Amino acid sequence: MLTVAASLFLVGVVIYAYKSTKPPPPKICGTPNGPPVTSPRIRLTDGRHLAYRERGVRKQNAKYKVIVVHGFDSSKDIYLPLSQKRMEELDVYILSFDRAGYGESDPNPKRSVKSEALDIQELADRLELGPTFYLIGMSIGTYPVWACLKYIPHRLAGVTLVVPVINFWWPSFPPKLVSENYKTQLKRDQIKLRIAHYAPGLVYWWLTQKWFPYSSILQRHPILFNKRDLETIQKMSTAPMPDEHKVRQQGVYESLHRDVIVHFGNWEFDPMELENPFPNKEASVHLWQGNADKLVPYELQRYVAKKLPWIRYHEVSDGGHLMIHEAGLCEAMFRELLLGEEPSII
Repeated sequence: MLTVAASLFLVGVVIYAYKSTKPPPPKICGTPNGPPVTSPRIRLTDGRHLAYRERGVRKQNAKYKVIVVHGFDSSKDIYLPLSQKRMEELDVYILSFDRAGYGESDPNPKRSVKSEALDIQELADRLELGPTFYLIGMSIGTYPVWACLKYIPHRLAGVTLVVPVINFWWPSFPPKLVSENYKTQLKRDQIKLRIAHYAPGLVYWWLTQKWFPYSSILQRHPILFNKRDLETIQKMSTAPMPDEHKVRQQGVYESLHRDVIVHFGNWEFDPMELENPFPNKEASVHLWQGNADKLVPYELQRYVAKKLPWIRYHEVSDGGHLMIHEAGLCEAMFRELLLGEEPSII
């Protein structure tokens, strides 16, 4: 029989374990204890709000309307190195938004791969973008783009995926290829991904505990970026996001952690089994990958492109993970998507 001291110790351990795995409630924008609402927002049919930002030419006059989907730990204020003059030359209206739980957009406790696509569709409808729109997503912000290709292809005028993060558990990947590339990840990231996939209830604990290294991206590990990325970061530092401090303001669980859980969980579909959503060439899909990307293995990206030959694949020889933030490449991506121009910069 346990002694009183041992019983109290066991109870303490159980209480600590419970509290360590349970994230605090989010601080929802506009509520009494939450941050203020300072950005324009739309109200979705389920009652949530999405905050957005508009750039480029006036929506009513634009020839092209593009929705940009931000990546991990980012927001609607994502850095796009396109000047107002260049956007006017392209005749483009650009709409970016805070994904669920980020910035000033309400959290979605039911967030899924599919729900992100439906958020995009409703955003386009509420802002009256018309029957179709262009879509650009980057990094982990591409799982909503894959979902749009699956669930709302009829709304898309063209799509670009930039350095899309891979889910190692997509069924179509050969086990050997996945294993080889998975082992190239840092140990801390291997553990993070396995927890996100097999035990998502422990993600909050793992990403907030202080005993072990837990995530290369959250801990700003120097291995993350190559030389070209570091040069890009230096340029970006001269024009920082104005509201960068707001990215996680509603809580890291509802923003960052849910991203990891949803992306590396079990999807409702396998992207590599998608059929060409534009068989009559009424639109095109592009995928950009850096050969020197230290976050996304190019070998797996090549396999995705091989399985989906209707995707126009571009691999930049010394490109890293921050390619869309390079002025030349960013413009090339937009010109290819909107004007059909073959990129000459790679």
